[in-house]
Amino acid sequence: MSIWKLRLSIFGTLAMIIGLSTLVFAVVLTLTGFFDLITLGVLVVAFNILQWLISPYIIDALYRTREIPESENPKLHATVEDLSKKSGIKKPRLMLAQIPIPNAFAYGSPIAGNRVAVTSGLLKTLEPEEVEAVIGHELGHLKHRDVQIMMFVSLLPALFYYIGFSLILSSRYGKQRNDSGGAALGLGFMAFSWILNMFILYLSRLREYYADRHSVSIVEDGSRKLSEGLAKIVHASRNIKRIRNDTQHLNAFKALFISDPDRAETDSMAIATMSSSSEQKLVQEILSQKITTVDRIVEVFSTHPNIVKRLRTLQQLS
Repeated sequence: MSIWKLRLSIFGTLAMIIGLSTLVFAVVLTLTGFFDLITLGVLVVAFNILQWLISPYIIDALYRTREIPESENPKLHATVEDLSKKSGIKKPRLMLAQIPIPNAFAYGSPIAGNRVAVTSGLLKTLEPEEVEAVIGHELGHLKHRDVQIMMFVSLLPALFYYIGFSLILSSRYGKQRNDSGGAALGLGFMAFSWILNMFILYLSRLREYYADRHSVSIVEDGSRKLSEGLAKIVHASRNIKRIRNDTQHLNAFKALFISDPDRAETDSMAIATMSSSSEQKLVQEILSQKITTVDRIVEVFSTHPNIVKRLRTLQQLS
């Protein structure tokens, strides 16, 4: 997929999400009470914005992150500084998450600033050049303002879900009890929020490809380095079941990660017998895998692209 097709797909998906949401919201205001729904909408939006503003502190507590002093890892700081300059953005705070699974994520808010976190498992599993490519990917998310964009579009299904839920409660316990029309309308809006979530998941996968492209554009030999890094992340995740009890909380913000922990578990099952002695051999073995119908269905419900498709796209960028 060319960069222009990728950008067009991203903007098209955004337009579809916003357009459908606006249309349905207009129908809601027409068919139901105006003030109550506006009040509910304001409350939902305010709550989500507050959550976004304080989410970095929640993430820090949940993933036990701490800032890495420059004296502790000067090479990693130098890498982040160099790639930030190439990206044309201010250097984010570099954080370490005490998580055994190899991964990385970018996050932040206006009051907390931008941050890039690497897990302890990532630094143990990947070579420095592969870590460099992973950081390039995360800086791509910051440059493209993916945190803000995904926060905005995620407001919409939440808004329609709570509108639908409110209509169902009103039909049961409100002034017009046993209002089957209101209940049906509420179920319709809750179903629409689910459909909207499918578009948002698709947008999330597109933005992962976009961040991959950014890493390739700022990291020398970035396609190879990122391919090897992603392959090793998935390969190492085959032991996820053994440490599952320590990683249940990963699902809370899994959309932030460079690789979906749940998807990595599924992908790793297909390559569990492969050798990790050679990074390039591992990449080639993953690339040789066939994408089944089940894989395509699973991808529809994932925040991240299928690993085989993702590596094939990176090969085209080399």
